[in-house]
Amino acid sequence: MLDELDERIVRVLAQDARRSYADIGARVGLSAPAVKRRVDRLRASGAIRGFTVRVDPAVLGWRTEGLIELYCRRQTSPEAIRRGLERYPEVVSASTVTGEADAVVQVFTADMRHFEQVLERIAGEPFVERTKSVLVLSPLLRRFDP
Repeated sequence: MLDELDERIVRVLAQDARRSYADIGARVGLSAPAVKRRVDRLRASGAIRGFTVRVDPAVLGWRTEGLIELYCRRQTSPEAIRRGLERYPEVVSASTVTGEADAVVQVFTADMRHFEQVLERIAGEPFVERTKSVLVLSPLLRRFDP
């Protein structure tokens, strides 16, 4: 469980993980060494899993967004699904879900043909029995980056 200071540090890092400990400290009311100790503790506990770059898919020319429902073969674990999908740069999120589908995958591609190619490759994964896909026309509300 994070305390209030940890939560504030995580929010600042989520906005820009390249901020210095001194800058984070100035924003949350701690010294740079105190921020470093807390970040180290958060990393050791697994609360912070790593630091990464969030790329806007449009910068890559990927403006076509789609959602793919995966219907997997029996006994397919969520870890097997994650491993199978993580090598596709077009996949920006994937989640197991309730209902008929086993997982829902969000992808960004350059155009319809690119979407079709990604869909065909994912459908060809050994754990996938079948897929169902939809294209996003207009995102109406996003609270987090895709």
